[in-house]
Amino acid sequence: MENQTHVLEFVLLGLSEDTELQLLIFGLFLSMYLVIIFGNLLIILAIIADSHLHTPMYFFLSNLSFTDICFTSTTVPKMLLNIQTKTKTITYENCLSQMFFFILFGQLEISLLTAMAYDRFVAICHPLQYTVIMKPQVCGLLLLTSWLLSVCVSLLHDLMVLRLSFCTELEMPQVFCELNQVIRLACSDTFLNDLVLYFETGLLSVIPLIGILFSYSKIASSILRISTMEGKYKALSTCGSHLSVVTLFYSTGLGVYLSSAATKNLRAIAVASVMYMVVTPMLNPFIYSLRNKDIKKGLKKLRNILSIKGHFVSSLEKCS
Repeated sequence: MENQTHVLEFVLLGLSEDTELQLLIFGLFLSMYLVIIFGNLLIILAIIADSHLHTPMYFFLSNLSFTDICFTSTTVPKMLLNIQTKTKTITYENCLSQMFFFILFGQLEISLLTAMAYDRFVAICHPLQYTVIMKPQVCGLLLLTSWLLSVCVSLLHDLMVLRLSFCTELEMPQVFCELNQVIRLACSDTFLNDLVLYFETGLLSVIPLIGILFSYSKIASSILRISTMEGKYKALSTCGSHLSVVTLFYSTGLGVYLSSAATKNLRAIAVASVMYMVVTPMLNPFIYSLRNKDIKKGLKKLRNILSIKGHFVSSLEKCS
């Protein structure tokens, strides 16, 4: 194999070679992608439309919904385009861009889930100080910090990949440019890349999870001290949706990690990675809309606003 200083393109092998199965995969993921887009957009619009939802918890939720849209949009459209055009290639530059945004929004999701856990911790464990601690400036600072951290992490990984030289064998058993798979294709020394990857995963994935678990341990002890069942239920209802999303996000991520460690079947690993990429963003709107009364009220208010605007526009058309 020969080294290439300028790699033109990678080959994404995808999920299957079967033509009939490709059509099924295209329909399935197109449907899931549309659900992700419209579901998360509805959450964002409902929060904007209802002034009662202009609180720190829903501020972070709207940003989480925006992140979910961007997270899937970095990979799914390219996957659908490749299936439709029956091509499997992606240029080196586009691969780097895809990795950058995938890591960026993946890390941003982790940071936002951690910030939301902190918000629930303050709301339940320190309710009298909530408005002082979680004031708009603090929420804005948490969001800005999350963005800066995510950009720095994704930029670091892209720069680490730029130092690698690649061999002529550039086939990747994935539907998108996944960092670990790209590193495996390099024919230069990847020790530093692997070291940075494992260190970053431990520091910026495991430590936030520990912080979330610590917050919920404190929340659980505070709820147990509440004397009435009504008070306990009200406290649980404010954090149940977030806890469900955290569980779903980390369990699917852990599933990808375990499947890659336990099996040598590269197709199975690719399927697990794609499901991780779309399942959590798709289910988040359902979790928050079905289990959250405030979001339900916001969606009803949004529907009323849209119906009033539609009636107003139709009346103007009739007059004209």
